[in-house]
Amino acid sequence: MRTLITLLTLLMACSAQAHQMKTAISKVVFNDRTETVEIMHRFYVHDAEHALSELLGEQVHLSENKTAQEQFGRYVMAHFSIGLAKDEPLPLDAIGQEVDGKFIWVYQEAARPKKFSALWFRFDALQDRWPDQVNQINVEGLGKVRSLLFDRNSKWQSLSY
Repeated sequence: MRTLITLLTLLMACSAQAHQMKTAISKVVFNDRTETVEIMHRFYVHDAEHALSELLGEQVHLSENKTAQEQFGRYVMAHFSIGLAKDEPLPLDAIGQEVDGKFIWVYQEAARPKKFSALWFRFDALQDRWPDQVNQINVEGLGKVRSLLFDRNSKWQSLSY
């Protein structure tokens, strides 16, 4: 019985710890068929609601509020950039956002650049709220999937091609 209680306690602690990891993942896909760059940002709804509630000064519930979803989408878009040179972001179109279970997705798109030797990224969403927030970008469609991690000390980072 003591072993069972210890095991249950450890599982609950792991579950609580897992949610406390402040992370976001973005997938950047270079689509040859459509000649676009498709960007999909994924955040935990709980983290997004907490941050947006702090920003707005009132409690928000994203799953019930399309306006709040749009506000969070604008926030994310203001904190993400992709460019062919440092500090020179490409123009990105807002496609929308949606809540899917425990995640909120924010979608952007850009015309696919014809030629480039490097891609530069900035991704500091929620890092103004939580010092331990880590954001990951996965780039697909240019050969092997490549990734970048951004912490609160990261500014622009690049991948060479």
